Amino acid sequence: MPLFVSRLSPRFRTIFCALLGIIFLSAAGALYLLNTVFTTPPPAYQPRRVIANTDVNPYGANFFLEREVEAWKRERTVRLAREANLGWARQEFIWAEIEPEPGIFNWTKYDEIVDLLRRNHIQVIARLDRPPAWARTRASATGSSGPPDDYAAYGNFVEAFAKHYRDKIYYFQIWNEPNLAREWNDAPIDPVSYTRLLKIAYERTKAVDPNIQILSAPLAITLGETFSPSSTQYRNMNDLQFLEEMYTAGAKNYFDILSANAFGLGSAPDDPPNPGKLNFQRVLLERAVMEKFGDAQKAVWILEYGWNAAPDTISDSRLVWGRVTEQQQAEYTVRGIEIARQDWEWAGVVSIWFFRQVGDIPSSNPEAYFRLVDVDFTPRPVYVAVGAAAKQERVASPGEYQETNPALTLQGNWTYPFDVNASAKQYAQTQDAAATAALVFYGEALDVMAKRHTGAGRLFVTIDGQPVSGLPRDETGQTFIELASAQTQWRAVVPVARNLRRGEHTVQLRAEGEVNLDGFIVAPIQAVEPPWILIGMLGALAVASFALAFRSMKK
Repeated sequence: MPLFVSRLSPRFRTIFCALLGIIFLSAAGALYLLNTVFTTPPPAYQPRRVIANTDVNPYGANFFLEREVEAWKRERTVRLAREANLGWARQEFIWAEIEPEPGIFNWTKYDEIVDLLRRNHIQVIARLDRPPAWARTRASATGSSGPPDDYAAYGNFVEAFAKHYRDKIYYFQIWNEPNLAREWNDAPIDPVSYTRLLKIAYERTKAVDPNIQILSAPLAITLGETFSPSSTQYRNMNDLQFLEEMYTAGAKNYFDILSANAFGLGSAPDDPPNPGKLNFQRVLLERAVMEKFGDAQKAVWILEYGWNAAPDTISDSRLVWGRVTEQQQAEYTVRGIEIARQDWEWAGVVSIWFFRQVGDIPSSNPEAYFRLVDVDFTPRPVYVAVGAAAKQERVASPGEYQETNPALTLQGNWTYPFDVNASAKQYAQTQDAAATAALVFYGEALDVMAKRHTGAGRLFVTIDGQPVSGLPRDETGQTFIELASAQTQWRAVVPVARNLRRGEHTVQLRAEGEVNLDGFIVAPIQAVEPPWILIGMLGALAVASFALAFRSMKK
């Protein structure tokens, strides 16, 4: 016992030793809690998604911007979408409006829509259908949804569209729901005929730019029905049957991404698939058809998705899509996308039906209650939930990622070439001196993947606004990565940073010369072991202090 303690009276000696024991015990307990209870475990390492068009921001929505007359309403709609961290807008481009006369094109309205979305960093999925009257004998003035009389005329339109929006729109949806009579109206539903239309559009588009991605038409989920038991013409054809007959007709060679629709129809997103039932997981049955025909290396994008939250004032007899509460709508929408993201390595974009309508769907129509935002711009609970979930996609945790991952934001003139040598057969390329990229990640170390060759340039790098330790500097003191190499190297792993403070970091990249990004890697984080030796020593000291206190009490 220290001398000054032995000189204390027995009463104060007891108090001192007890306090000392409490201090040691508290310190040991605090260290234990800090290291075992309050320390967040390191995030799991995410494996690379190897199927092209899957490592993307999964959050998208359907828009009706072509119907909005006032520019400020279009701008406010898109601003709300950006604030919700949506990455995709599925937008219809009405053939009848764009080409009112053969070979005469009016792009003005749609140019404004495309520029607005691009300014807000939202990519476009272009739905191309509704022929003009001159292209279809039975077409209405605003464009029938049925096929044109001459499929070559549609091919001409798609080719002109590809030329006009080259390097602005990379994803073309060829027609919509051809297994429904109202979308293929006044013509017998025929998977072979649709496949012929798809083939023409594919070939004409790829002749303009082979990097444009062709999406098959999403099929309406339906069990199918005919006009009568004796009829051989379908009014609605079962989506699984239609897809099988498309593949039998050779459709596999004429699209890059399979489109699907996946409505919940009142069932929870975990409700398992069943050929005799319509629900969200029916998409698994369409995926099974793809695998049956040897087409498993393509992505599936869900282009119409959601749950309907019609109020109780609408009678049950009108609830074609079922009914859930607004809270369920919010929870189910996020949960379904989480399932697709976590469990389906082939799933890409999930486009919610719909973001906001322009006022042409009355409140008495249950379809109005799919919306994320009301006509008057009031956000619904599903908007808030989707925005919060999508925000998490903007930060990359430890793992391996493609250059299309939402944590990486590219600005300037970047293109997305396809090459079998690239990771997932795609990479991002630029030769624009103004091209930049921003990456947000959580971790301690970072690598980029790139194509290196003799003519490659440099990537100037800062992390959290500061030069990067360990990288070379140019004459102005800026740190950079040299990508030039005597030999061509695909998927080359290039170190960027090591030994960073564990946490969230922002990397700014600026291109000089030709740069080919092929992904990035955030290093795994090791778990922090509690300081058991120190905790044990403090515990032993606490026990010793209490023992001294007890001994002093007996004197």
